[in-house]
Amino acid sequence: MKKAACLTLCLIAPCPTLAQETVAFVTPSGNIQCVMSAGAYRSVTCELRSLTPSFLDRPADCDLDYGASFRIGEEALTGEVLCAGDTIFGTPNTQVLPYGYSLSHVGVTCQSEMTGLTCLNAGGHGFFVSKARQQLF
Repeated sequence: MKKAACLTLCLIAPCPTLAQETVAFVTPSGNIQCVMSAGAYRSVTCELRSLTPSFLDRPADCDLDYGASFRIGEEALTGEVLCAGDTIFGTPNTQVLPYGYSLSHVGVTCQSEMTGLTCLNAGGHGFFVSKARQQLF
């Protein structure tokens, strides 16, 4: 059985609620940071600080960084690799999501494991990211 992250995170800050706009977390290694946003596009965006990129074919219209940021929306049919020029590292009120714990917000659940981070919406679509490998589904 997967443990709910609120058991740990709520000791530090209130548990996320649907009314909360943004929930930010980082994996224990500090290599993966995510922001769960309840704005107009309910989604989770995660960024890797260090990685061996799995996605090397930068789109022709992308003049920014590519392959280190990933997003899944509440109703998206697949995860996506982002073309991004800024970073989410350093987002205020970021909490550590311990290995073996999950956190759900904005219709997406992210599970932190020593092997990496998996984020899925209710349809089972999302992404897996780790320093060694990244995958969309």
